[in-house]
Amino acid sequence: MKLLANGLQLNRCPAASRSMGVRFRANGFAVRCEAVALPRRYDHPIFTGYALRAGSAPSTARPKAAPGAEPQTKEPRLRRGKATASHQTVKPHSNSPLVKFALAMIPLLLISLPAIAQQQKSSCIECHRQLSDPRLSAPAKLFDNDIHRARNLSCNDCHGGDPNADTKEAAKDPRKGYLGRPRTLDIPAYCGKCHSDANLMKRFNPSLRVDQEREYYTSVHGARLRAGDQRAATCISCHSVHGIRAVNDPLSSVYPLNVADTCATCHASADYMRGFGIPNDQFANFKTSVHAKALYEKQDLSAPTCNDCHGNHGAAPPGITSVANVCGQCHARQAELFQKSPHKAAFDQRELGECVTCHSNHAIAVPSDQMLGTSQGSLCINCHSPSDKGFVAAGQMRSMIDQLIASIDNSSQILTRAERAGMEVSRPKFELKGATDALTHARVLIHSSSADEVSKVVGPGLQVAEKGYQSGVAALAERTFRRKGLLVSLVFILFLAVVVYLKIRQIERKATTAST
Repeated sequence: MKLLANGLQLNRCPAASRSMGVRFRANGFAVRCEAVALPRRYDHPIFTGYALRAGSAPSTARPKAAPGAEPQTKEPRLRRGKATASHQTVKPHSNSPLVKFALAMIPLLLISLPAIAQQQKSSCIECHRQLSDPRLSAPAKLFDNDIHRARNLSCNDCHGGDPNADTKEAAKDPRKGYLGRPRTLDIPAYCGKCHSDANLMKRFNPSLRVDQEREYYTSVHGARLRAGDQRAATCISCHSVHGIRAVNDPLSSVYPLNVADTCATCHASADYMRGFGIPNDQFANFKTSVHAKALYEKQDLSAPTCNDCHGNHGAAPPGITSVANVCGQCHARQAELFQKSPHKAAFDQRELGECVTCHSNHAIAVPSDQMLGTSQGSLCINCHSPSDKGFVAAGQMRSMIDQLIASIDNSSQILTRAERAGMEVSRPKFELKGATDALTHARVLIHSSSADEVSKVVGPGLQVAEKGYQSGVAALAERTFRRKGLLVSLVFILFLAVVVYLKIRQIERKATTAST
């Protein structure tokens, strides 16, 4: 094979084998290449064993041979003029558009060598694509978008065999390490061959954890699989098989917006979950929760989904002693207050789930003030009776919060009236946000179950709200004063206008009398 352009020639090096490649070096204007060892993925006849020589380029001077010594063998070069036995003469035409195009394509060819290397032959994919049975052809088609293919891996990297073979028997030769389809019980170790190898994974994704297999066997799924239950979820149950996508790919089965649907494949199926002793309405309940609304309606990818609470590879139901820690990953302040509250000891004694007792687990509703207090519909009366301290504290906390809400509403309304009347009240409205912040803080402090702690925040909030209300009253009073002053001014101006008019009339009459 030869590529000729303006004195440049691409020849196949006879000494280069299929496992050798080329290294290009520049010497002045000369471009040379040497045979070098190639990685396995570059072992392809299309780009191995070729050398690029520059026949028209100046060569470096060589020392003369000593008298009597054998003459040095010169490398065959393409030169202008004579044609040699191994090279045809190519007379350069530097002004030719075809020559310029060929010269421009040579660097592109060199740059594209790695891309060519990735296009290795895979008899597995070539054969399976042509099969009429969709069960056998679908994997080959799905693999086009697989993350492993994007990392230049192919079928044989998982299943073994010889991807360069042209027959089924040779491609699936057990002597070439062919494994075929693994058993369900072997799948975690099958994936773990690579994903548990830290040195190997650093070549592809250094940030990826390499303890997923070990963590999986600590989960409920892993424990059941190890016990022989082949219905338990494995790697491919969540990540798929041949169409595995990156976690940050919106089409991935483990993308945040898709995780709940992936888990629901098993957990929402009454037939599949029969015999496990757990409900199958978790997905339906989650869809009604405040977390699901944030995730799906607001597209907030930081909102929790199944794996944020239950874990992913180490998936397990949060126990009584751990559920507050799970919720506390996001709701840190509430968890801290609860740990110091009287409820902590009472809940532990009765073996009640800390957060889920009041907020539920999957069907978590938007929290409201109606959950607190002693009126009908509040959660406090489910445990507390009018004779205990908790009942009294709940009533006090609800009363203080209602008082602060009413004070903020009154201040906001009067400031809005003043603003619509044209008064400058931007500063009092900004300061009123301090009362709103106090209300938010007070609602969090409810988890301390202490009316005194809530009072420490509600008190200053009431003062800020009262100050805003007084600012609104003052602004409206100033508006009234301005209107009265304007009215007096208008009356006085009108009086002066009448006086001037009468004086003018008087002057006109005198002028008329004098003229007659």
